[in-house]
Amino acid sequence: MTTRILYNADCPICNAEICHYERYATARDIPFGFDDLNTVDPATYGVDADQAARRLHVLHDGQVVSGIDAFLIIWRQMPRYRPVAWVVGLPVIRHAAYVVYDAILAPVLYRAHLRRVARRAQ
Repeated sequence: MTTRILYNADCPICNAEICHYERYATARDIPFGFDDLNTVDPATYGVDADQAARRLHVLHDGQVVSGIDAFLIIWRQMPRYRPVAWVVGLPVIRHAAYVVYDAILAPVLYRAHLRRVARRAQ
């Protein structure tokens, strides 16, 4: 079973987090694949570049999952993060995590992404 992670390497926060996961997974032979949305075709994940920039996506067991559910898939495969996945997976916490990620974190990171793209276009 391989989990492929689609992320935005141009986002400093996203890139730092995913690079940490990559180092952790590599050191422990966890079979993750890492795809930067700026260098691969996000259609592999069933999304376009704009959708890919809006939230984290993973391809796991042939299914594309995004947002908090994507993080849970990643964390459940990394021993250090399994307790985090367990806590975030609890119904009330999971609902709160959805709200925070979908209403605050992902939109803030996406707007920062749009600003970076606009600056490069100038």
